[in-house]
Amino acid sequence: MTATAPRRTGAVTPGGGNGSAAPRRAAIAARTLRTDRWWLEPLLTVAALVAFVAWSTFRAFQNDHYFAEPYISPFYSPCLTTACEGDTFPELFTGPAWISPAIYILIVPLGFRLTCYYYRKAYYRSFWLSPPACAVTEPHRRYTGETRLPLLAQNVHRYFFYLGLVFNVVLTYDAILAFRDETGAWGHMGLGTVVLLANAALLWLYSLSCHSCRHIVGGRLNSFSRHPLRYRFWTAVSRLNARHMQIAWVSLFGVAFADLYIFLLATGTITDPRFF
Repeated sequence: MTATAPRRTGAVTPGGGNGSAAPRRAAIAARTLRTDRWWLEPLLTVAALVAFVAWSTFRAFQNDHYFAEPYISPFYSPCLTTACEGDTFPELFTGPAWISPAIYILIVPLGFRLTCYYYRKAYYRSFWLSPPACAVTEPHRRYTGETRLPLLAQNVHRYFFYLGLVFNVVLTYDAILAFRDETGAWGHMGLGTVVLLANAALLWLYSLSCHSCRHIVGGRLNSFSRHPLRYRFWTAVSRLNARHMQIAWVSLFGVAFADLYIFLLATGTITDPRFF
C-alpha cells in the first residue's frame, strides 16, 4: 500500500523554496486540537510583563526614593540632571523639576528589551496571540511580519544593543561605588552592594547572550579558521545565546528587585545589612 501525504487546505502563493508554489498556513477547523494547558504560558507571560511595566512606570514617574547612600536605583542611572539625588554620575543638564530623571533614560532599556528577539516572541504570542501557541488557531487573518510600520522599527535592535552596553558600564560603575559608605569612604560592603553587583552581572549576561551580539562577534565570516579569536568569542556567545530566554527573565526581575531594594532602603522600611 502506498502512503498518501496529508492534504493541505487553503490556497497557495508563489515563493516556494524549490521554485514551486508554497502553501499558506495549514487551516485548522477547530480552535485547537491540543488537550494540555497551552494557554498557561502566554497567560503567565502577560502577568509578568504587566507587573514589571506597572512597577517600572510607577517608579519612573514617582521621582523619589531612588537613592540611598551609596546606592542608586538602576531605573534612575545614569542620572543626568542637576535635580538628581546623590553624585553617582556627572550632572549634564538642568531639566524641568516636574520631569523625573528616569524619563530621560527610559528609552534605552525599554527599546532594548522591546526589540529583543526573545521578547518579540514572548509578547507577540501572549498579547497579540500571533500565534498564541503551536497548533492553536490565531485570530489574525493576515500576517505581514516585521516588514511594515510599526513593527519595521524592530530592526533598530542592534543600535539599542550598543547603547545598552554603555548603560551596562554605568551600572557596573554604580556597583563599584557601592563599596563606599555614607561618608564616601571606601571599604564598605552591604547587601545592597551585592544586589547591584548581581544586577550588573545579569545585565552583562543578557547583553552578551543577545542574538545581535552573536552576529556581531561571528557573523559574515566565510571561514572561522582565519579568525580564531572571533571564533572563540562566537563559541562563548553561542553558549550564552542558548540560555537567552532564561537570562532575559532573570535579568528583568533582577532590575526590578534592585530598584525595590533601594526603594525600601530610601523609605526607611528596611536597613542595609553590613558585611564590613
